[in-house]
Amino acid sequence: MDLSAINPVLLLASLMVAATPILLAAIGELVVERAGVLNLGVEGMMIVGAITGFAISVETGSPWLGFLAAAAGGAVLALLFALLTQVALANQVASGLALTLFGLGLSSLMGQSYVGIKPPHFAEIDIPLFSDIPVLGPILFAQDPILYLGLALVAGTWAVLKYTRAGLILRAVGENHDAAHALGYKVVRIRVLAILFGGACAGLGGAYISLVRVPQWTEGMTAGAGWIALALVVFASWKPWRVLIGAWLFGGITVLQLNLQAAGVAIPVEYLAMSPYLVTILVLVILSADKSSAPASLGRTFHAST
Repeated sequence: MDLSAINPVLLLASLMVAATPILLAAIGELVVERAGVLNLGVEGMMIVGAITGFAISVETGSPWLGFLAAAAGGAVLALLFALLTQVALANQVASGLALTLFGLGLSSLMGQSYVGIKPPHFAEIDIPLFSDIPVLGPILFAQDPILYLGLALVAGTWAVLKYTRAGLILRAVGENHDAAHALGYKVVRIRVLAILFGGACAGLGGAYISLVRVPQWTEGMTAGAGWIALALVVFASWKPWRVLIGAWLFGGITVLQLNLQAAGVAIPVEYLAMSPYLVTILVLVILSADKSSAPASLGRTFHAST
């Protein structure tokens, strides 16, 4: 066992990379749930985004087009969920679970010819001067653009929900869709737009796994990341900054257990592999003491009276 081989700077930099897929998916799902919709299809949208982004990136040679295609792929799958739950008024839990199963099967079919292929390299951004700062430079100022996009989405979501009229309307729909409808707000339209945003974010998160974090395609490579994202939203009390903390926590434990395995720590690999999930759940359960922030209309079907 050689713990001195673990570089704390590289560990923290890797933490942010490991957290980004879950952060992207979770912040999209947070917006969906603040609108009063429970979409359990995050895992399915992530895996479809992963293969869509990977395939387009390989075929075009452009990771940027891959990420755009992944966002579109996630949004298309989310649109299917929106049609089922907001138009056909199907049960949200059943529709979300079906979406995950459909996404896993579809991605397996689409990805058969891409196993073993390497995608184009997605370059990191070195911010002049800042990236040369000891310790903080490699961690904060020498990352890839999608990582910064994830952080910007967290800040933007927090600002929109807290300070804008659009955020107020979205929260009103999530709290009491009947009252929002009585005031003249288009509840179904607002929820569909929120669902599409959540799907696009989940698709980006999936593509980040296949194009940046683990640049290859493997069937089922999201490995439960969508379910962790769902848990983060609930346990973070639907607050964007808590989602960020939860994603960093999960990413940190994930990277740490991989480093401990490489250092030869005398702990069975199975225990180390399950540690990110256990620690994340335990800590976020403690953070979830405030349950008053749950949207009152979450998961309820909206029936327009007029």
